[in-house]
Amino acid sequence: MKDIADELSEHAFFESLNPGTIELIAGCGVNAVYKPEEMLAREGSSADELFVIRKGRVALLMHSTERGSLQVETLDAGDVLGWSFLVPPYRWPVEARAVQTVHVIRLDGKCLRDKCNADAELGYELMRHFAALIARRLDATRIQLLDLYGQLEQ
Repeated sequence: MKDIADELSEHAFFESLNPGTIELIAGCGVNAVYKPEEMLAREGSSADELFVIRKGRVALLMHSTERGSLQVETLDAGDVLGWSFLVPPYRWPVEARAVQTVHVIRLDGKCLRDKCNADAELGYELMRHFAALIARRLDATRIQLLDLYGQLEQ
């Protein structure tokens, strides 16, 4: 049976990290399962977790007074959810809801922040990985905005 460190080392987001770094990160994690429609995060609430998605699909939603809940992105196995645990004031900018049964490694955000503060090398490695993730998500958002503005102009 695989432990959390084994699972993390096989996950695309963490696979390039050395085994010692993965062990440090794994010490903050537990396995969790969310059923369809179950909430992983609520918009505006404390962002105290990082979810490493192993199986399943998660919808990211934002609320609009005019349109209600809008799905802005879908995450699948191999994705991570929750970089907001790194950035004060540590609040979720979106709602995250399981679309189907989701298996995750739930990493405690405060535990990770504390380890990053104590180990500059770990902090640097994680920030490098999260910077790349944030850049990919910004690119995806730009493409969605281009599509949206194209539809509005027609």
